[in-house]
Amino acid sequence: MAGTDYTALCGRIVAWRDDVVRNIKSIRRSQDLFDDLADSEAAREVASAAEARGRVASSSPFITRPFDYGAVITWSFDTATWQQSRFSDGTRYGVWYGARDLKTTVYETVFHWHRFLLDSFAGESRAIVGERRAFDVHCDALLVDLRAASEAEPQLLSRTSYAFTQGLGRFLVERGQSGLLMRSARCAGECAAIFDPARLSHVRDRAFLTYHCNPVRDMVRVERSPGRTWLTIRPGELA
Repeated sequence: MAGTDYTALCGRIVAWRDDVVRNIKSIRRSQDLFDDLADSEAAREVASAAEARGRVASSSPFITRPFDYGAVITWSFDTATWQQSRFSDGTRYGVWYGARDLKTTVYETVFHWHRFLLDSFAGESRAIVGERRAFDVHCDALLVDLRAASEAEPQLLSRTSYAFTQGLGRFLVERGQSGLLMRSARCAGECAAIFDPARLSHVRDRAFLTYHCNPVRDMVRVERSPGRTWLTIRPGELA
């Protein structure tokens, strides 16, 4: 927010050397990505061979491959994927978001997925499914600790406006900060926003997740094991 002095909020720094959980879109079952582009099995085999031949070899595909589902770190910092978020207006820098625990990543990502469903499928009474994959990612950084600051500045946790926090993100990036820790605006958990990809490493699988939502019923059911409800997020938690 133009003209705001964020200095007083940013006086506490924590040396963070621990995992952060990242939750991204993915698929639980392998899919034939060319079945809607080719008319025969032979043509699909040619397309698959061509894709494999041009694929960049990598010892860390979850981190580096731009077209695989596992672009766990680099995706957020690619200028082609920058978008507005709590700490960025989407035009100057990317931000990588994670959380202290898996459940918090679900509340954070369900909010955005649910908003997309209501924009695209409002009024439809049918189950819509979203598949996700969560990873543990090691973070080694000095982070601005804002976890207690929201008591003095409630705009940090605004559920409707990012104006204040986008200005704060810009303030921190311009001063070379690696990232920050803060309370989640969607649940009782804690989140990290990282501005420097060099602070992230050692990606490991954590869990597959499946989100189920009927827009008319306006409730999200989350599975870790197929067919078994792990978490239910009700309408009052989705606003």
